Amino acid sequence: MINYPVKVLLAFGEAVDRNKKLADWLLNNGFPELAALASAINSSKEAFNWLMKYNYYHFAAFSKALYDDEDAYVWLKKHEYEILAKITEVVKGDVNAKKWFKNKNLPVFLVLASKIEYIVKEKKSDFDDYHKFTFN
Repeated sequence: MINYPVKVLLAFGEAVDRNKKLADWLLNNGFPELAALASAINSSKEAFNWLMKYNYYHFAAFSKALYDDEDAYVWLKKHEYEILAKITEVVKGDVNAKKWFKNKNLPVFLVLASKIEYIVKEKKSDFDDYHKFTFN
């Protein structure tokens, strides 16, 4: 994540917020993996499968770790995806992870974590609300 330009990371954050225009921008400007990650964070199984198919295992694991998949989180740590693991920690409320980003002068990742945290909380709430179940 650290190698993406800030402009691209901010577009990714907006895509996480379900801004279709910026998700399309990511798709059409060489960052389909970030568009897929934004969709996977928003519970798209198709996007998760795309990440796996095209070897973006770190993003697939990240999307799972955000939803309390401990194995995915351990995988991120084991394979040294420090930024993704730290974002996961911030989303889960770890104040030390927030301090880590501040100390490293990486505020863009705190912005992303905030957007992701909102979506994850919303999705977890939806998962727990039987009124929102869908049947296919």
